[in-house]
Amino acid sequence: QVRLVESGGGLVQAGGSLRLSCAASGRTFSDYVMGWFRQAQGKEREFVAAISWRGDNTYYADSVKGRLTISRDNAKNTVYLQMISLEPEDSAVYYCSAKERLWSYEDPYEYDYWGQGTQVTVSS
Repeated sequence: QVRLVESGGGLVQAGGSLRLSCAASGRTFSDYVMGWFRQAQGKEREFVAAISWRGDNTYYADSVKGRLTISRDNAKNTVYLQMISLEPEDSAVYYCSAKERLWSYEDPYEYDYWGQGTQVTVSS
């Protein structure tokens, strides 16, 4: 089992920044591809970003490219999501997730482990 705990969410004005963190425990962190997803009220969960096991490769949804950056620190068992130039449309619960294989990184059903989520609210 892998336990994931997100933190760093909050209320921010449009144009502001936040950094989300996701701390992992339970198994070898570097064995897992890590992803961030978000779910706005009344909408389906959507892919935001993913990062390969050692952080060599990163992947982003088109809507967040250039504004959100995923990174990981395997020594700290933590994955991050740096968010800048936030927009009201970015408001959602953000979830951290883990899977062993890189394929289908955009598909939430391919992920094996999930955190409880952290709320991000961007005011206009």
